Amino acid sequence: MYKKATLALVVLMLSGCSSVLLTGRKQLNLVSDEQVLALSDSAYHSFMATSVVSGKAMDNARVLRVGKRITAAVEAYMKDQGLSDQLKGYNWEFNLVKDTSVNAFCMPGGKIVVFEGILPVTQTDAGLAVVLGHEIAHAIAKHANERMSQQLAAKSVGSAVATIFQYKSQTAQTLANTGYALLAEYGFTLPYSRKQEYEADRLGLIFMAMAGYDPQESVNFWSRMAATGSSTTPELMSTHPSNANRISNLQKLIPEAQKFYKQ
Repeated sequence: MYKKATLALVVLMLSGCSSVLLTGRKQLNLVSDEQVLALSDSAYHSFMATSVVSGKAMDNARVLRVGKRITAAVEAYMKDQGLSDQLKGYNWEFNLVKDTSVNAFCMPGGKIVVFEGILPVTQTDAGLAVVLGHEIAHAIAKHANERMSQQLAAKSVGSAVATIFQYKSQTAQTLANTGYALLAEYGFTLPYSRKQEYEADRLGLIFMAMAGYDPQESVNFWSRMAATGSSTTPELMSTHPSNANRISNLQKLIPEAQKFYKQ
C-alpha cells in the first residue's frame, strides 16, 4: 500500500512540472491557476477591506505610473514570445496603503499592494521599479502555485513517514515526525523560498529594464534597505536572502538585465 502511494505521488510530481519564464527553471505545479487565482482574489479583498488606502495623491500616482509601465512592458514581451495565454485571469491592480511597514507584495493574478513605509527607501521611480519589478516577477513566475504545490507534496511525504513508523514505539514516531518537520522547514521549504526570491530578483531586474528603468538602481535601493537594519534574521532561518547576499547577487545579474534596458 505504501509503495503504491509513493509511486502515485512520484507520478503526480513528475507530471506536475512547468518552466519559469526567462530562467527556464523547472518548478513543481500541482494546483491549477484557477484555484490559486480564486484563493488570491479572496485573500486580497479581505486584506483591502481591513486596510486604509493612502491619501497621498502624488505617491499613489507614482505607484500606479511605475506599476503600469512595468506590467505593460511585461505584457508586450510575453505577447512577442507568444505567451500571452500565461496571463489569462490576470487583472493588474495597484494600491498604496497607509502602513509604516517597509514592505510590498503582489498576489497571484496581479494584485499589488505597496506600504507607505517603503517609499522613503525607494525614493525615486527607479527605486520603486526595483520593488514592483520584484513583486510582479513573483506573480509572473507563479511562485504561489509552486509554494502551494510544495506544501501538498510535503504533506504527502509526511503521511508516508507516519505510515512507515506507525507500528514503531511512540518515541520512534516522535523522533521521526520531529526530524521530518525540521528537514521539511530548514532543508527544503526555506531554502526553496530563497531560491524563489533570487529568481524574482533576476526577473525583476529584467522587467524594470524592459520598462526603461536602469537595473543598476537595484544595488542602490538594497543598499538603502540594508541601512534601515532590515533582514537581520540569519539567512539559514529566513525565507529571504540577507541584504549583503542579495546585493552581491544583483551585481552579477545586472549585465544580463542591461541587455533589456530601453531608456
